[in-house]
Amino acid sequence: MDLGRLPEARYRNHERFLSDREVTQEDIDYVISRIGAFGEDNRAGIPRTLHRISAIRNRTGRVIGLTCRVGRAVFGTITILRDLIESGKSVLLLGRPGVGKTTMLRETARVLAEDLRKRVVIVDTSNEIAGDGDIPHPGIGRARRMQVPRPSEQHAVMIEAVENHMPEVIVIDEIGTELEALAARTIAERGVQLIGTAHGQTLENLLSNPILSDLIGGIQAVTLGDEEARRRGTQKTVLERKAPPTFDILVEIQNWDQVTVYPDVASAVDSLLRSEPPQAEVRRRTADGRIEIFPAFSGDQAVPTIPGVRRGGSGRERGDRSPRASSAPAAPSVGMTPQRIYPFGVSRDRLERAIASLHVPATIVRDMGEATMVMTLKNYYRQGSQRVRQAEERGVPVYVLRNNTLAQMERQLADVFNISLSDNGSQRRADRNDDATMTEALLEVETAITQVLNGERSSVELQPQSSYVRRLQHQMAERYNLQSESHGREPNRRVKIFR
Repeated sequence: MDLGRLPEARYRNHERFLSDREVTQEDIDYVISRIGAFGEDNRAGIPRTLHRISAIRNRTGRVIGLTCRVGRAVFGTITILRDLIESGKSVLLLGRPGVGKTTMLRETARVLAEDLRKRVVIVDTSNEIAGDGDIPHPGIGRARRMQVPRPSEQHAVMIEAVENHMPEVIVIDEIGTELEALAARTIAERGVQLIGTAHGQTLENLLSNPILSDLIGGIQAVTLGDEEARRRGTQKTVLERKAPPTFDILVEIQNWDQVTVYPDVASAVDSLLRSEPPQAEVRRRTADGRIEIFPAFSGDQAVPTIPGVRRGGSGRERGDRSPRASSAPAAPSVGMTPQRIYPFGVSRDRLERAIASLHVPATIVRDMGEATMVMTLKNYYRQGSQRVRQAEERGVPVYVLRNNTLAQMERQLADVFNISLSDNGSQRRADRNDDATMTEALLEVETAITQVLNGERSSVELQPQSSYVRRLQHQMAERYNLQSESHGREPNRRVKIFR
């Protein structure tokens, strides 16, 4: 209901007007007089129901619009996750607004309290889980509900619930601040099972969120010794998980009938930081009620990556093949025989630019079964990735790049197609400088992002770079929800990163 407009009902797939008369201030005041009081979050409810009424106010604080959201308890929604809930491990639910997170949370509280007879306490910030009023909605079963006076006090009520009421399970909706994330960690360390939701749709979103990443262990920059960096085949500064995750299991909700489950959050985060596919499964409920479970990441799917995480190596120069790869049959690289390249861990955009720059007859394929050669990075090869092993078993040549730079790809393609890059002197100079420049620039921006996220510095100004490198630095800052600006004039134009 908006002042001066027709009242409108919005359903899942369509909308309809409820009257041909515009909403007046008297209509809005009439509704307000029959609902509970609005809190600091501008939400109210109707006692002993799950309906939520949210207010839109003008500059003087007067209510000029209402969103009346119809809520209901839906039983059976957690059948797809019941074994995880009953395991006693802490579970975090993610999903877009309106996908059903709160409905699943309410049903989880009821099942744990009624069926498993556990002591369940719900920290109900906006009364969405158990409804408005002092008597909670029967949809939560025997679970107890603690209301939160103000949203800013949610973390304090979470701690109070553990200290005063001896719960076995704490249910919390919409963890959204650093204090709430810290309170959740405190509760988990006391041995209480946590069931909660957080802002974000995927594990990658959460890991890139500087405030909430602590829920899944957090990220910190670690400087390795020379020997350890050589052993791992990485740069000396890498991103690693900071601590054990608060939640053991993470669930991405696509809809009530399909979810993606990460059964071991610690292992999944470590895999993502290494740019490897995490262990995950998709659960789907069929029309006849059966639950189908299958791997989330098949071999042909792209490996999820965390923006800004770059892996490099200090091994062979210029795409030399490793000993294992050299045993495969030689690629048909004489002359200009067309090649179909499957890039594994290699930037597709840069590879496309390298192909266009050299004008070689090569195409990039997404299915390794169509490839005549595989191009990967040294650290993927050292880790013995499954896709690389499959290529070797099929006799497809594997070319190993030292790092993920345009110059490395051009030199590798020049070797494959038996062409020379020495015809252009400026190209030779660019090749010699490209590796060092790109490596230093990306390492510098990774370190700067970590310093700003950890609060060590409020802003960091980077060294002057070319427009292409600056664009990469802006993209990395954006993916970590940081601001960035370019300052100065060429050739001294540089990027500044800040919150």
